[in-house]
Amino acid sequence: MITASLVTIASVNFDVVVDFYTQFLGTPPKSYLPNVYAEFPIPGIQLGIFCPKSTNRDEFGHPRQSGMSLCLEVANLEDAIDKLAQLGYPPSGKITTASHGREIYAYDPDGNRLILHQASNN
Repeated sequence: MITASLVTIASVNFDVVVDFYTQFLGTPPKSYLPNVYAEFPIPGIQLGIFCPKSTNRDEFGHPRQSGMSLCLEVANLEDAIDKLAQLGYPPSGKITTASHGREIYAYDPDGNRLILHQASNN
């Protein structure tokens, strides 16, 4: 029944958020409609970013803590942290260690949580 899946982020700051993910992921979107939609292939998922229609914009762009987290497995946690810092969005917390590996929380320009995770075997 389901043939594909993707995570989407609605953003009234469309250009800023698309630029952030382009720089952080190191690749341009595979699909792009200016001020409308951008889609990035990430191993295991597709990440879609869309600008909500003007009739729906009051639902987005307010200061809030999103319940959505985008968890990204990275080969080197320190390199990912450095890249976020270069983009102006350094993680504010500390690296935590659990049995499954190390991770840290960061946030994109709209406040969506990124969980950067490095597995124990890396």
